[in-house]
Amino acid sequence: MNGTELRPRTPGQGLRIVRVANFVTPVSGGLRTALRHLGEGYAAAGHEPVLVVPGPRAADELTPQGRVVTLPGPEIPGTGGYRLLARRAPVAALLESLAPDRLEVSDRTTLRWTGEWARRHRVPAVMVSHESADGVLGTWGLPPAAARRAADALNRRTAHAYTKVLCTTAWAAEEFRRIGARNVVRAPLGVDLDGWRPGSRDPRVRARYARDGQVLLVMCSRLSPEKKPETALEVLAHLRGSGVDAVLVVAGEGPLRTRLTGQARAARLPVTFLGHVATRTELAGVLASADVALAPGPVETFGLAALEAMACGTPVVVSSRSALPDIVGPAGAAARTTEEYAAAVRRLADVPEEVRRARARARAERFTWPAAVDAFLAAHDAAPLPAARPAERAR
Repeated sequence: MNGTELRPRTPGQGLRIVRVANFVTPVSGGLRTALRHLGEGYAAAGHEPVLVVPGPRAADELTPQGRVVTLPGPEIPGTGGYRLLARRAPVAALLESLAPDRLEVSDRTTLRWTGEWARRHRVPAVMVSHESADGVLGTWGLPPAAARRAADALNRRTAHAYTKVLCTTAWAAEEFRRIGARNVVRAPLGVDLDGWRPGSRDPRVRARYARDGQVLLVMCSRLSPEKKPETALEVLAHLRGSGVDAVLVVAGEGPLRTRLTGQARAARLPVTFLGHVATRTELAGVLASADVALAPGPVETFGLAALEAMACGTPVVVSSRSALPDIVGPAGAAARTTEEYAAAVRRLADVPEEVRRARARARAERFTWPAAVDAFLAAHDAAPLPAARPAERAR
């Protein structure tokens, strides 16, 4: 069977779960990771996942996460490579040909029309809320009251369009609950505990970025306005100004890369910008070899990068305005101001290394992909089939 064929439908087989997502690139982080693990989990549970994403050219292939169909979509200026399924007609035609049993959409704005498509075709549809609407609007400069009004209007239309709205944390669900939406369900994401592990710590990697006695900070983030990556540079400057010999490694790409590099150079801050780190092994080595990670994004609804750092044994200081305080719990810390971030870094760095690393790992172990897959399938009313591959389900 090649990528353009659909397998025959037979009685008792799994559901065809078609997933449509925007803002995915070969180097994008959390969303791409979540889509891959969920698709692999759906397939292992006996269902048929199909992923539809934008790209520079059309493609259709079979992968471990199921069939992946790429439709040509324009690149969004100033986003560092994000593309958009901008034309409805090709997407609608593809959905017609796929005849999904379930629809899962990861974009509440430009793809909201798919909810109406699903309703007309009597296909149960789930919209996965990967971001806070009022939070993102706030980062664009809207005053809080205006951002909230605009977000509430957007969220009412979204909740009406889909059978269910899936949120990964209570923090993410709050903006739907405040408008009285009754179709909100919760399902967490997870972390690959085998790929991200404390054993990735490597003295040679650490020595590449920090001298003996220095505090090694790391931030793994898309360098875009809503992630507030400049906070990491401000925290580093504050720590060094208060006598803490700290250095920073930044892993990630984005439209703010040039500006941040210039700021670090002008302030003579010891920052190493790695850009996109191509392999998980290399990135895990960096995360595991750091003393403390920073996750300053104020609109994070889950924070996979922070969870991956903790799985590597590295505690994380997160934004107190995001969903991440509930994710990191007492194994990390939350902060709002530069001073609070710096104080939290000092507190965590003062904890004996073995203790802080064990706490971080233990917290990460609460979040597994099998549990996330089960929760997402429950949202789809799609239980694992009895004939699903148990060995793969247990991973």
